[in-house]
Amino acid sequence: MEKMAGWEMLLLGAIALLVLLWVGPGIKPLMEQSRQAENRDWAGLLIPIALVVLFVLFLIKLV
Repeated sequence: MEKMAGWEMLLLGAIALLVLLWVGPGIKPLMEQSRQAENRDWAGLLIPIALVVLFVLFLIKLV
């Protein structure tokens, strides 16, 4: 892969800065909502992850 030119690095940095400024104001309310979340909310995340892990292990076992 070629080394990035100077203008490409500047453009990439400007895009990253714009994304941070665009997403930044929404982070504080999201952090507040996550503090108020209940323990049962984690089941909605952990159960699908566990099912995917079991499925991958099953596929590995078949090989």
